[in-house]
Amino acid sequence: MALVAARSKSVIFVKRDLLRYLRKTYPRFLANGTIVTEQGNPPSKKRWRKGKEKKPPSWTDDVSWEERLADVVTPLWRLSYDKQLELKQQNQEKILSELSGHLSGDSPVRDKLSFPVLPVLPSPVRDGYRNKSTFSVNRGVDGNPKTVGFYVGTGRKGNIVCVSGDHLLNMPQKHKLVARCYQDFIRLSSLEPCLLFHTGGHWREITVRTNKEGCTMAIVYFHPQSLTPAEVAVHKAELVDYFTQGPGSVCQLDSLYFQESSMTRCTHEQSPYQLLYGQPHIYEEILDFKFRISADAFFQVNQAAAEVLYATVRDLCVPNTEEDGGQTKAGSTLLDVCCGTGAMGITISPRVDKIIGIELIEQAVEDAKHNAALNNVLNCEFISGKAEAVLPGLISQLSFAGRCLTVVVNPARAGLHHRVVRALRNQPAIRRLVYVSCKPDGEAMRNFKELCCDPNSQKKLTGEAFSPTLAVPVDMFPHTPHCEVVILFER
Repeated sequence: MALVAARSKSVIFVKRDLLRYLRKTYPRFLANGTIVTEQGNPPSKKRWRKGKEKKPPSWTDDVSWEERLADVVTPLWRLSYDKQLELKQQNQEKILSELSGHLSGDSPVRDKLSFPVLPVLPSPVRDGYRNKSTFSVNRGVDGNPKTVGFYVGTGRKGNIVCVSGDHLLNMPQKHKLVARCYQDFIRLSSLEPCLLFHTGGHWREITVRTNKEGCTMAIVYFHPQSLTPAEVAVHKAELVDYFTQGPGSVCQLDSLYFQESSMTRCTHEQSPYQLLYGQPHIYEEILDFKFRISADAFFQVNQAAAEVLYATVRDLCVPNTEEDGGQTKAGSTLLDVCCGTGAMGITISPRVDKIIGIELIEQAVEDAKHNAALNNVLNCEFISGKAEAVLPGLISQLSFAGRCLTVVVNPARAGLHHRVVRALRNQPAIRRLVYVSCKPDGEAMRNFKELCCDPNSQKKLTGEAFSPTLAVPVDMFPHTPHCEVVILFER
């Protein structure tokens, strides 16, 4: 009974802190925890019926290429934002009912949830919110192979067409401008685009990164084929001249990077990013902390919604326990697994004694260390390596030292390695675990089930099971069906 009471009290504190934050951030957030819609009323409890909304048209000859692209990249663009949130809420509840059904031993039943799911927290910015966009190069609708935009069609069917993204609602104007200028540049270049690696060509994608202040970084990807370094240098100089002295100077780039690679994707270690012009980094702020963004660093694609997400994670990991809302240190250690550039852990750092982040990508770890120093955060340590290799020994060390452990995990779509789940599950010192997932119906669901299932000696899951006690969806991607969900697991 004491455990149940403690758990209930914990959830109450978390809900209270989240509601306090939301009412401050969203003046339209009501006392009962609902969000007032654009029309001034709480979202309808009724199920959304497709027949009452305009359906996306089938792709017939009378549908423009721009509409086809919008249907691929932003499938919900025809719906009001209130309807988008309603759809996302229903989808998250449906997905999480599978976990509830697994825990109860029943087949999942829609809306049959064994733990509360809060209303989807909306993105403060709905249009032009992306701070990172990657534009492809391929044949356009007119057949020009030097077209910069996004793909419609599939390689399997051989009907790929590259369409400009100028009309997409989630793209900021600055990204569209850089893409148009890059298209103009490669059309002036004597080199061909690299559409298929085995057929030759050189000019490939361009990635544009911006911050809320408007600082802009562009990264151009290039296949050297058989060109000599001296020959490549000529075209790099032309690229710099175009974006600094020529027509591309209208973009006002703060950084211009160049990466030569014969692979579709490679890391900085495999093929270094070459700074051709400007500053090596741009910076962004989240919850009054400043973060350095490198060319290949992971950063949440929606800065404004990232503040909502990180505040939610912070309050789930370490809820304030003072009724007056003052901060109280938990006197514990937070493990930040898959920490990236350290943003999540650093924003939580004032509430705990120690933050330890684990991240595979070495450059991200360097960024994390720099970000901690930049913000004068002295209680953070970041470790480079595979989580499945680092975590078991690290947890044993911390447990032996008698530390109370809280864990936050924010893995890629592939989810956590089974050895990571095993290490978390089998460590009794971990009483609270916060899982952030952008695809809870994928591999993350396997992680959820292994964290919460009965002890299983065959899978080496011998520790006490976790239980999901609260889920909070956060809309990071307006106009798309995607949504981040933050789930609190306790035991």
